[in-house]
Amino acid sequence: MKNRVYVGKLGKAVGLKGHLRLFIDSDFPEQFKKGAIFSTNKKLTLKVEEYIPSRELIKFENYDDLETSKKLTNQELYVSQEDSKNNCNLEKNEYFWFDIIDCKIIEDEKVLGYVKDIHRYPLDDYLEVVTETKLVDELKLPKTFLIPYKRDTYILSVDIDKKIIETKDCYAILENS
Repeated sequence: MKNRVYVGKLGKAVGLKGHLRLFIDSDFPEQFKKGAIFSTNKKLTLKVEEYIPSRELIKFENYDDLETSKKLTNQELYVSQEDSKNNCNLEKNEYFWFDIIDCKIIEDEKVLGYVKDIHRYPLDDYLEVVTETKLVDELKLPKTFLIPYKRDTYILSVDIDKKIIETKDCYAILENS
């Protein structure tokens, strides 16, 4: 499955009917519903038969007993970006990480770099930005820097279609990194 998004990991088998412990690593637990399709890091395709959020248990079709479900232990679950967009509801000014990555960071019509990754820390998410080559070569600025993802404080606008994030006060962060 191309353009996959990591959403969780399967733990040990629980009970005799094929349930597994589910460790969700996604902001959208609603995508683990009956009939949802996931792929694994071992190239398996799994269809959800039952999900019990209160007990963090999941069961997949054709894994109906302890022995067969044990084979899935420690496998990672992935979903396609398209399925993520269809199954997850975003609020206003919320975006999928995979849409934010590769966006250009622009401040006062000057390109500072592009988003390489996003890091989640306890208080805020941070955009890891690869600095524009020209700024690194000519001004000897750092090759990468972090921008706190705070709307209105540092992030003025996000245009996913154009892959542009307009910022303010981020050049100062870059200079002081």
